[in-house]
Amino acid sequence: MLRILTSFRLLCFACSVAALAVVCPSNMAADHPLPARTFPADEGFQSLDDVLSYISGDWNRLTRSMSDCSTFIDSKTNGEPVLYLPAGVALPPVLAEMEERCSVRIGRLPERVHISRRELPNQFENHGLLYLENPYVVPGGQFNEMYGWDSYFIIRGLLQNGRRDLAKGMVENFFYEIEHYGGVLNANRTYYLGRSQPPFLTSMILAIYRADQTAGSTNIGWLSRAYTFAIRDYDQWTRAPHLAGNTGLSRYFDEDDGPVPEIMGDPSNYYRGVVHYFLLHEGEDSPHLVRVDAQHPPGSIMGPIFQVSVCDPASVDPGGENCAAPDRVGLAPDAYKGDRSMRESGFDVTFRFGPFGIETHHYAPVCLNSLLYKTEKDLEEMSRLLGRPKDARRWHEKALARREKITEYLWDAQRGLFLDYNFLTHARSSYEYATTFYPLWSGLASNEQGRSVAKNLALFEQAGGLTMSRFESQAQWDYPYGWAPIHLLAVEGLRRYGYAADADRITHKFLSMVLRNFRLDHTIREKYDVVSESTQTHIGVGYTQNVNGFGWTNAVFLVLLHESPKELAARLRKE
Repeated sequence: MLRILTSFRLLCFACSVAALAVVCPSNMAADHPLPARTFPADEGFQSLDDVLSYISGDWNRLTRSMSDCSTFIDSKTNGEPVLYLPAGVALPPVLAEMEERCSVRIGRLPERVHISRRELPNQFENHGLLYLENPYVVPGGQFNEMYGWDSYFIIRGLLQNGRRDLAKGMVENFFYEIEHYGGVLNANRTYYLGRSQPPFLTSMILAIYRADQTAGSTNIGWLSRAYTFAIRDYDQWTRAPHLAGNTGLSRYFDEDDGPVPEIMGDPSNYYRGVVHYFLLHEGEDSPHLVRVDAQHPPGSIMGPIFQVSVCDPASVDPGGENCAAPDRVGLAPDAYKGDRSMRESGFDVTFRFGPFGIETHHYAPVCLNSLLYKTEKDLEEMSRLLGRPKDARRWHEKALARREKITEYLWDAQRGLFLDYNFLTHARSSYEYATTFYPLWSGLASNEQGRSVAKNLALFEQAGGLTMSRFESQAQWDYPYGWAPIHLLAVEGLRRYGYAADADRITHKFLSMVLRNFRLDHTIREKYDVVSESTQTHIGVGYTQNVNGFGWTNAVFLVLLHESPKELAARLRKE
């Protein structure tokens, strides 16, 4: 039998091994706030106008197209650059000389392609980029592909900056993905063909349609075409395997199996840390682990197999005689399914759905079902604009039914929060998470629910804005980190329910923090430590970098500033 470490000293010895990415014990965030930070001024990057100028110019730097050699570079995986075209699609002229100029190989996908990898070969000899017709804006850093939910926020920023054609081309790219790759993808790489990302497509469509209206070029024919693609996207979320048991709600679920290949560096290092964590906290009988033995030979294990030793708590030498002989352990197939589904959620990594998000596919999440409610309301609006009253009534009824189910399963009246629901254990989660603001943004919350959520702002509010959770897991989507998209959704949700003062305060905190750090870093980052108001991150689980760029932070800065009272912008200019 393996002997499990319970000693705090020995546990943190294991946690100090960086390659394992193991999480040390942590307390609730409110118990140990970090000190506030002071910001020396940089004379070269002083003003709000400097940030706005940076953002305006940054769209070009972050734009990729199939005529740009840098588009094909993928630092997340090894091997030669490959661009895959859908079967039956003629070779576009722009690609005719790309193989030689960019040293990229042009490949073809099989005849039948769907978001389900069951209709694709089990493995690609080389993973590669999936062709898209139009230029698109990437997040930044190592990301050279168009991402599913990032793009909604980026499109909002592009429209705010007058880049309507680029924004509309990105929406057309999503139509192309639905038509040729079976759905809106996590991003246009072959290793993302098994999963999507949070559904913002109808929000993108209506943002473009309204921008066209403002520009005096309303195109009802385009909206009609967009409506058909939106329905196809919606359908994949409302049928198996995306159904959350018998709740009538939906879940995140990656169609593929086994470890993901796109983790930076050696993916086995990440999974070694996951295995070690569950051995330390749950023991060898953890349902997330498989011990290699006669019943489970190596060939039956999906991912890497690790030799691990766990020591007796009395031992002062983790490598000494009180340690058990190395055991061979891997992750269970269901654990990989949860890991992949966590990545479809976009919240990679958080402990919200269990440690390392390993049980993501067991939950009906607040975020996903709020977005599907908004999708139904958006489809209702599109139906009315297209003169289809029967369709409008059908979407209205679907939205009402989902709203009732969300209230039944996800609303905790006693705590005044929307919380995720584990449909296998039939229990609502106690993990307080910033997605509780999604129902306000989507408009499904009642006035009483909106008031209760607004009263709970203190659970998440910090010096630099909103932190994702109250638990410090050392993962980037937990305390003490805050992210631009959540700020936009929370602020717009608070305004929608009449809490303008709260929205203004959160907006000022976040924009002020971004502005002050811009003076130091001369860039805009992917995420921020909203407790210390810093771009310095100390992440031990998953992606450890704080990428610069950054697409959705740029966009949210613009949109929040535009939606704020003039007095707030004037205040930022003086700081």
